[in-house]
Amino acid sequence: MSSLLRQPPLALYVHIPWCVRKCPYCDFNSHEAGTELPQMEYVSALLADLDQELDGQSPQPLVSIFIGGGTPSLFAPEAIERLLTGVRARLPLADDVEITLEANPGTVEQGKFAEFRAAGINRLSIGIQSFNDAALERIGRIHGRREALRAAEAAHAAGFDNFNLDLMFGLPRQSVDEALADLRDALALEPTHLSWYQLTLEPNTLFHARPPALPDEDLIADMQERGLALLAEGGFERYEVSAYAPPGRRARHNLNYWEFGDYLGIGAGAHGKRTADGRVSRRWKHRHPRDYQERALAGTALAGEQFLDTDDLILEFMLNALRLTEGVEEALFEQHTGIDLDRIEPMLVRAQEKELLERRDGRLRPTPLGQRFLNDLIALFSADEAA
Repeated sequence: MSSLLRQPPLALYVHIPWCVRKCPYCDFNSHEAGTELPQMEYVSALLADLDQELDGQSPQPLVSIFIGGGTPSLFAPEAIERLLTGVRARLPLADDVEITLEANPGTVEQGKFAEFRAAGINRLSIGIQSFNDAALERIGRIHGRREALRAAEAAHAAGFDNFNLDLMFGLPRQSVDEALADLRDALALEPTHLSWYQLTLEPNTLFHARPPALPDEDLIADMQERGLALLAEGGFERYEVSAYAPPGRRARHNLNYWEFGDYLGIGAGAHGKRTADGRVSRRWKHRHPRDYQERALAGTALAGEQFLDTDDLILEFMLNALRLTEGVEEALFEQHTGIDLDRIEPMLVRAQEKELLERRDGRLRPTPLGQRFLNDLIALFSADEAA
């Protein structure tokens, strides 16, 4: 590995795998919660897992913490506070650390927003998906329009000055006007970030096994084109494939992923990436919650680890970085992979010739055509293309 490799910024991802009900489009490692969640036991497992990740080392401060799921807001604020207290006891945090909790619009979760903030959460990500009751019912969500609106209002009332709303478009039988109405409703609630992405039918989901009737490609394209214009009018810049924010409000945790930073992953099925001893690896944990808990407390939470070779590093860096509309600095490629930029020069030239990539001011960025055909652009950096 080249001496160009530098230690990237470090983040922490925490996976809490329980939901009230599994959504038919969801392919995440999530499980329907029973009558009682093993909250404190699971937090103990998470902290034991973190100890194993650190293995006595003292890494650099965390730039962000993201507690995802599942529905982490099902946990009591006391459990979240204990988790964050344990993290702080083990790791330094950056002065401006971003600490996000995923939440659903259910009334019970909303009632805990102020307590989550007191526990140390400074950013919420609320899974709205739509403000249309019929659309929500078609995708199996258990909340309605009223709860969705109240969730954002509750975030403001709890003192959160930084929160994301998750929205989808291309929902079953959705019209263009309905998709745009969702965006207008979201903008009116004054979030600081929006995740707006197309519903896709992922393998191993109920929707993949029993596909609903989705809008055709022309309608989807119209939704996206008009939605982009509406978001721009509202002051939201598109900075990644499905991420939008006013200036200065981009999600720090996700930016670290896309810029190929390091992150520790703790929790059932959590994935992580880390740079150590001149090598980059991907690590993942056992998936089933009960199995994970037992293994974490026994010191064996790790299910596997893969060290990335040169081909892996090139493809994975570009897979993440080229999702950013502004791309990344060329120097970041060398610093976060340890590979000299000259190694991928023929790939860069080919991408430029196809007008999918531009190099300007020391940055690599997708062109508008490259953003539209992102998979084709990324494929140019695969080992098969290089051969």
